[in-house]
Amino acid sequence: MATMNAQRAHKVEVVDEVKTRVGAATASIVSEYRGLTTAELADLRGALAAVGGDYRIFKNTLVRLAIDGGEYQPLSEYLNGPTALTFVQGDISAVAKALRDFSRNNPLLVIKGGLADGSLLSPGDLAALADLPPREVLLARLAGALAAPMQQMAGLLQALPRNMAYGLSALIEQRQAGGEALPTEEATAPAEAEVEAPAEEAAAVEPAEAAGEAPAEPEAAAAEEASE
Repeated sequence: MATMNAQRAHKVEVVDEVKTRVGAATASIVSEYRGLTTAELADLRGALAAVGGDYRIFKNTLVRLAIDGGEYQPLSEYLNGPTALTFVQGDISAVAKALRDFSRNNPLLVIKGGLADGSLLSPGDLAALADLPPREVLLARLAGALAAPMQQMAGLLQALPRNMAYGLSALIEQRQAGGEALPTEEATAPAEAEVEAPAEEAAAVEPAEAAGEAPAEPEAAAAEEASE
């Protein structure tokens, strides 16, 4: 009786552990390990741990109990035969690549599928994820793609004055080629002189007028003496 209670308690603990791990993971991947040795499984765990993957083996019946009725229930279709769960913490493409690379050297490892963001992932989906560049490379490419338009805009702004000068020069050459005589600096100089001349003449007239009015004072004085 005590043994049965202990086994039941152990099963409850395993079910709770699966629920906790699958709920905390960004993705879960199911694989079959039939025929792999203990040493090979240890190597696989080490390779996955290095990229954020946690490789765990549970009984299928307990995993089904843990995911039954929840958002992770679709994983149950992969739970056939000796299967293991890889809980992903971080970049799923890095974990998928580690699984694929290991399976190439150890064909007994079969990647069956997975679940991420509520969507099932087929073996083909996981293979496509494994082909993606690392997350850091993708972020660097994205940053470069965002920076490129800004650099192009800066180049356009710098080119505006230069292009405007080229455009004005081409317009002048085109009008001259059509026979139109464009004003030059020498042609505009006489016009400026003509504008200044009336001002100088007006300034010269004022002293002359003043000089013409001056003799009137002695004549007025002589008239006054005669009247006396």
